Amino acid sequence: MALFSDQPDDEGLPGRERRLATIALMTTTTMAVFDGSMVNIALPQIAKALNVSAGASVWIANGYLLSAAMTLAMFAALATRLGFRRLFSFGLALFTLASLGCALSSSLNSLVVMRIIQGVGGAATLSIAPAILRSIFPNRLLGRILGMNALLIATSTAVAPLLGGTLLSSFSWQWLFAINIPLGISAFLLSLRVLPANQTNLDKPFDYSGAALSAIMLGALIMAANSFAKADSHKLLEAACYSFTAVTAAALFIWRQRRAVQPLLPLEMFASSRFSLAALTSLASFVSQGITFVALPFLFQSVYGHSVFVSALLFMPWPVGIMLAAPHAGRLADRYPPAIISTIGLCLFATGLILLALLPEHAQSWDIGLRSLICGLGFGCFQSPNNREMLANASRENSGYASGVLAIMRTFGQCLGAALVGAILSFWLHSGAGMVQEAQAVRMSLWLAAAATILAIGFSSLRNRRRQPHRA
Repeated sequence: MALFSDQPDDEGLPGRERRLATIALMTTTTMAVFDGSMVNIALPQIAKALNVSAGASVWIANGYLLSAAMTLAMFAALATRLGFRRLFSFGLALFTLASLGCALSSSLNSLVVMRIIQGVGGAATLSIAPAILRSIFPNRLLGRILGMNALLIATSTAVAPLLGGTLLSSFSWQWLFAINIPLGISAFLLSLRVLPANQTNLDKPFDYSGAALSAIMLGALIMAANSFAKADSHKLLEAACYSFTAVTAAALFIWRQRRAVQPLLPLEMFASSRFSLAALTSLASFVSQGITFVALPFLFQSVYGHSVFVSALLFMPWPVGIMLAAPHAGRLADRYPPAIISTIGLCLFATGLILLALLPEHAQSWDIGLRSLICGLGFGCFQSPNNREMLANASRENSGYASGVLAIMRTFGQCLGAALVGAILSFWLHSGAGMVQEAQAVRMSLWLAAAATILAIGFSSLRNRRRQPHRA
């Protein structure tokens, strides 16, 4: 394959070692995607098996998300002290051991604790995975491998619900976590062997105050987003308190980063307008994706009356579209300005969302699938070029930080999008539950997703006015 061919003056690893390192990274990514998707599907069955309420079981998913979000920035900074191989192997080992703990859990409390630990391990790997790809691949192949990574995530997203349903129909829920163990062990051994041991500096001071403030800020944002999704006054007051905490921690974090000798997150990265605009584009687009991923199941099941299985099939064209577009978009981004390609993708994505919002009252399955496919093609065309733009506009020594920013934008965009749908559904249905009100709330959510994508197009277009020589 061209991805593993060598040319004179190539940066990164030689072709054979590059292939093995890619297998380790892709295996870990697949585990993380499968774990999130399959666990969400299994929540009702887990709640029944552990004899807990559905509301309490949500913390099986939220615990993972919260711990991962709170530690993303910290691990991105630790990569410069510990090195990519040491940190990635630590995170992978922790994730695998926590998966074993989840499989052996017999109570909700122990399962939530194991999921929190699993989230910490997942953050250690996902926060630096794009940076590792940049370190092992030459610049001429960066867009292509990021496209392949997007393809893998889309494929895993499409397959995970079907695999999870198959496992749950034949085995107990514990097997959803147990399958991570052999995969994790294999990827761990491979990562120790082939991942580059880049320079470490254990004597370098660590910004503990910045780490604490970032954890408080990111954790409070997640909790605020979850609370805003509820309609009652108590939850809104709770959301306001979390929001105030997040804003205060953010202000103190910025103040600290400007004065720290070795800041947790070097703010000079954002002096590059192209980097900052790529980050804002990513945030707005993932808000849109988060809205749509929550709104579509309500559209398919509550509005159109389809079963869960049929709804999963109706959703399939979206990841299929990403699978079709992402590899080609990545290759094009290695030859042409990534900002132009990602802007074109966002325009196609916005078109698909508007088409979904305009679906007729009695839509045919092929019509729904076609509009979802357009969304997937647009998002697949956008994602890998935009990721390439972010990584390429940060220096190699700051690639770990840039990778962490990318992960934070994705995580909080999706969380904010999901919370916005919850708030819209709660507000719209507050006056009275019914099919008409729910349909209106879902369509309003889809229009909001389209608006967020148009905002992303605005951010992305600004990059095209700041032309710079394209780095192949």
